Amino acid sequence: MVENAQATGVGVADADAPRVLIEQDPGFAAAHPHVGVRRVLTYGTFDLLHYGHIRLLQRAAALGDYLIVALSTDEFNAAKGKRSFYPYEVRREMLEAIRYVDLVIPESCWEQKRTDVETYRVDVVCMGSDWAGDERFEALRDLCDVVYLDRTDGISTTDVKSRLKG
Repeated sequence: MVENAQATGVGVADADAPRVLIEQDPGFAAAHPHVGVRRVLTYGTFDLLHYGHIRLLQRAAALGDYLIVALSTDEFNAAKGKRSFYPYEVRREMLEAIRYVDLVIPESCWEQKRTDVETYRVDVVCMGSDWAGDERFEALRDLCDVVYLDRTDGISTTDVKSRLKG
């Protein structure tokens, strides 16, 4: 992924510069179509980051050249009746430190998915298999491929939380 990314100018060794530019200008993807770059987008809360998350991100990244993670904001989690252990900014920082992730964007509502796919010129939306058949993702098939990846056996955030409770 890095080799191809360096050839196209996306995700180069000094990743801070491209990330800042892209985040400041959501139209960056449209203005710089980088021929041959296959963009993958996934969504999630990524709270209590664990090896199942890492494996999902690794497999999602393998589907393309540039992985975008739409991270649920604290406000969106509250609207869903959920609360994260770590606040958005901390979860974002952790995701940005993972080598498979090229860009982290905020997910602030269910309805933004279509706009995200169009704005970032996404080729593949990738989710865990627990989302298979969900209309929010199936409705994107006219814009891009939709792929569901099997979950990593033996680990989930729910499982981690229950083990911590004892």
